[in-house]
Amino acid sequence: MSTEIDAYRILQIDPRAETFVLDAAYRALARRYHPDGAAPDIDRMSEINRAYALIRTPNERRRYDSERLTSVGPGHTAAASPIVVPPSRFDASSRNGMPSGETPSDGSSVLDFGRYSGWSLKALARQDPDYLRWLMRHSSGIRYRGEIAKVLPKETQPEDRAKAAR
Repeated sequence: MSTEIDAYRILQIDPRAETFVLDAAYRALARRYHPDGAAPDIDRMSEINRAYALIRTPNERRRYDSERLTSVGPGHTAAASPIVVPPSRFDASSRNGMPSGETPSDGSSVLDFGRYSGWSLKALARQDPDYLRWLMRHSSGIRYRGEIAKVLPKETQPEDRAKAAR
């Protein structure tokens, strides 16, 4: 196997991304660059397929990652040019993946799914209230609806906006 290409860069994902993110990135790029896609590019599609083949299963990904860490490319060693992984938005020492400085002891529930997995509802209300509004309407947020209504600022709750529009 060759580590001359950076599969993560080609697929436009973070090396720590979950498998479902990897699959989604591949499908999105394939839809775009496939010969029948929105912006057909056979060379780009071949490159995407090669990159995906290197990391599509957990075993292949582990093998690729271990080779990637020991060799950056022809004539380069890991000591000569280290691979720099950007820091995560989460502090590894934090509890349940909460953003640095946040604690689940703020009294609100902690999400256990999705892109904000590990975030408390109060922290999320400050960070991305639009996501909470969406979650309130979505079936996966049924168990959080009452609490979301309490943590969202009053002026942004859907009922208030509907009344103001009348």
